[in-house]
Parts: sequence; structure tokens; C-alpha cells
Amino acid sequence: MKEEQVILVNEQDEALGVMGKTEAHEKGVLHRAFSVFIFNDLGELLLQQRAKNKYHSPLLWTNTCCSHQRIGENNVTAGKRRLQEEMGFSTDLKEVFSFVYKAAFDNGLIEHEYDHVMIGTFNDDPQINTDEVECFKWMNLTDLVEDIERNPAAYSAWFKIIFSEYQQRLIL
Repeated sequence: MKEEQVILVNEQDEALGVMGKTEAHEKGVLHRAFSVFIFNDLGELLLQQRAKNKYHSPLLWTNTCCSHQRIGENNVTAGKRRLQEEMGFSTDLKEVFSFVYKAAFDNGLIEHEYDHVMIGTFNDDPQINTDEVECFKWMNLTDLVEDIERNPAAYSAWFKIIFSEYQQRLIL
């Protein structure tokens, strides 16, 4: 199976080329990514716990889903694709902001991403792909903020960065 390619970008999100996902994360090269936050009508956020077999950050809690756009794929299409692949459902998504972040991991990999953050609504339980997701939960944002403060090691590095950025930009 051919390794997934990521789209290399500059600080203005202009495409510069492609690179294998592993190499991009080993070198910490800036590349395009997306993060999806799904809320229900109660205002709760759908979180996933990463599968135990993931090559980094296994069993950590994180946003509903995230990944990398494919060549020729727009942000919303990419978000919908990955939402279906990981969580087993589709819903409308709206891009709310984008920003650059960098996070290093214990295994030497580096996330350096121009991240496009999207939101959507869903009111049922997902049908998770157990190759990607260990389990899920819905959390209200007040409880989530408190839990991240009490248990930061239970959450992925990028989720803590993105969720903080989300709070600052959308003033929860």
C-alpha cells in the first residue's frame, strides 16, 4: 500500500509540493491538515479516543476527527471523507478558521500543520471504525475545559492546542 502524501504549504497556505506523511512528520515540515469538531444540539462536543494501535498518541482523547487533505480535495470534502472513515457518519461542515501550529511527540515525530478547523452538528451516536477509534464520548465544554486542566496527559497535544485556539477565536 502506497503511503499517504501530505500537501506541503507555506505560511499563506499556498501549496509547494507533496511529501510522504511519515517523512513530513519526521522532518516537521509545514503541511496542510484539518480538524473537525462535531457538536450535538445540547452543545456537547463529540470526542474520540484514538485506537490503541495508532503510531502516535494511542488511547488519547481528541477532537471528533482530523487528518490531511488529499491532492485536489477541498477542506470540507476532506473533512467529510475522514468523518465517514473514522466515525461512520456524514454531516454538513463549515470551516470556521485556520491557523499554524507545531507540536513534538515523544517518538520524535513533529506535527507542523496549517490546520483548517471545521464544525458540524450530529445528534446520534457514531458507528466508529475500531481500526482508528477506541471509543467516543460527548462532553459539554465546561466539563471538557475542567478535565483538560485536571488530566492534560489524557488528551492529544494537537487537540489541546486547537481547542484553546477555538475557545479564543469563538469565545465560548
